Amino acid sequence: MRLFISSFLFCFAPLLFAQQTEVVDFLKAEAALIPNASERSIQGNVRYTFKMLQDTDSLYLDAKKMTVLENTSKTETAATADRIWLVDDFKEGKEYTVTFTYKAFPKQTLYFVGEQLWTQGQGKYTSHWLPSIDDMNDKIEFDLTLAAPADKTVIANGALKGTYTKDQLTYWQWDMEQPMSSYLVAFAMGNFEKRETRSKSGVPIALYISEEDTTKWEPTYRYTADIFDFLEAEIEIPYPWQNYKQVPVKDFLYAGMENTTATFFSEAFVVDSIAFNDRNYINVNAHELAHQWFGNLVTETEGTHHWLHEGFATYYALLVEKESIGDAYYYWKLYQSAEQLKAASDEGKGESLLDPKASSVTFYEKGAWALHILKEEIGERQFRQAVKNYLNKYAFQNVTTANFLDEVKAVTTVDISQWEKDWLQQTAFKATQAYESLKKNDAMMRFFELASLRDVSLAEKRKSLIKALQSNNDYIGQEAVYQLASEPISEALPLYIKALESDNLYIRQSVALTMEEIPISLRTHFEGLLEDASYITQEAALYRLWSLVPEKRTVYLDKMKGVLGFQDRNVRQLWLALALLTQDYRETNKRGYLEELKGYTSSDFGFEVRERAFGYVQELQLFDESTLAHLVNASVHHNWRFRNSAREMLKAVLKNPALKEKITGIWDSFSEAEKSSVQSIETAE
Repeated sequence: MRLFISSFLFCFAPLLFAQQTEVVDFLKAEAALIPNASERSIQGNVRYTFKMLQDTDSLYLDAKKMTVLENTSKTETAATADRIWLVDDFKEGKEYTVTFTYKAFPKQTLYFVGEQLWTQGQGKYTSHWLPSIDDMNDKIEFDLTLAAPADKTVIANGALKGTYTKDQLTYWQWDMEQPMSSYLVAFAMGNFEKRETRSKSGVPIALYISEEDTTKWEPTYRYTADIFDFLEAEIEIPYPWQNYKQVPVKDFLYAGMENTTATFFSEAFVVDSIAFNDRNYINVNAHELAHQWFGNLVTETEGTHHWLHEGFATYYALLVEKESIGDAYYYWKLYQSAEQLKAASDEGKGESLLDPKASSVTFYEKGAWALHILKEEIGERQFRQAVKNYLNKYAFQNVTTANFLDEVKAVTTVDISQWEKDWLQQTAFKATQAYESLKKNDAMMRFFELASLRDVSLAEKRKSLIKALQSNNDYIGQEAVYQLASEPISEALPLYIKALESDNLYIRQSVALTMEEIPISLRTHFEGLLEDASYITQEAALYRLWSLVPEKRTVYLDKMKGVLGFQDRNVRQLWLALALLTQDYRETNKRGYLEELKGYTSSDFGFEVRERAFGYVQELQLFDESTLAHLVNASVHHNWRFRNSAREMLKAVLKNPALKEKITGIWDSFSEAEKSSVQSIETAE
């Protein structure tokens, strides 16, 4: 091995890192991978093909804490903490291949979650589990072969070319035809079932779901083919990949991730027909699919241009909802994001769309607003043509904001320089312009007119509120109910009756969420909310009825005892808590109810279920050795939001001497990471 050369390179790695895309073009990566769930490792035999753009004596692959087990190439390899170096006499214009076997124990990006394995490359780096290139500007054709137990299904980028069995493992061979950035390489493994459909253009679409959730297939994936067809027609560029696949995974880090040809999304969006009304997958479905063009087909050169991914995906998801739900919903969603952006801007927290460190709200919501305003200024036909030209010209390449703006300027005579200043460069949100745009929609105008009456007496606005409650418009009717919340119940009673008799699910829901007392004359109406097709409504109605009508607690609990609710079991967990608190209610079953509620804190369940359960355990003071062990385990969870909430709860627990003593009593059962988590919280205190 050329130790002198390798040592020299390691010293000057930062310089080479910035220049490598000018030195070499990695063309293809073929990887045969064997994950090992029991030791949380992955081993792979990989073959890379690359073309030299300049002469050099060394290259690297990003590879976090990997060991090279065997090198079968002429090219020498050497592993450091974050790279695998390739050392040879490389000549400009020549193609090379290198093959080696490696092993890694990924601390992130590859997650072993119960019976599932899945990856998440964006923001975490694929190089934790696969030697690759963290720089988005080198696009590579990735072909993965994954080894899995015979009872598991594997989903990865590209088309499935076949499977074969070896050493009691099934090998799934996936093939890509076009290059992509390394952060979009992915695979998932688990107990999944599959259904297939096709777009109007003939693209195969595979929809996966966990075996236990197969009854939720239709509502979960409702309108998927329609979304696909709409985006192809709206963007006017055919879907650029071989096929499309979607799979919900447990404890996912985000709502969804647009891995090329294979979207992974949170199982929180696996819904039945009732949950569909409040928490459906439509927006995330459309957003991640739009990324197959905006982000995957054309990819930013750097974070400065991240809005070209997220702003476009957010905007086109809004267009999908506009088509499927209506104009009023489209403008309502824009209004909600405008309120959020204006609040941040008014607090001096506004951000430029070209700030690489901007928040998700800026990249997503302000980016969508920028495109909405741009279309209004240059016209829909010109906007669509500019987007089409942009995608065609830069397909499978990396782009900047200037590339997109050049295509806009080529199709219009409208001067967009002020738009660039206002919507791309300026940190403040252009609220006045945004609200003027919203007022072009009749439903939004009626909403603004009603909202202007918030400080007007009930007597003066009664007719307007009645009209709003009869409009059957979700947002206008809800606004009317929210205004009633500040009025004496005796004066608002007739209007509440109208709201509860409305055919609109969301107007009735707003009553369930806001009423602080339930007069006898409204009780029958309010009890009807327990049967509404909304788990949000059912949960709120059950709690309010149990609290405000104590003489009928048994009746309400009996009625709702079999309802689970969303994926996080919101209704069931509330029911268990109320059943435990209700004196003389099914006393012989209470031990089972207690164990069920505490059991939801364990890692057998998704973090959404666990987080809700921990809330009830804390509120009802149910902590024991098992729930404390589960809480400590949650404090090292890979989902940072859940982990942080668990650590905050654990901090409070450790201040209780009795509970701290219980944790001490089970100390030896904790992993080293769990012990370290507890100790770090104690030290911080």
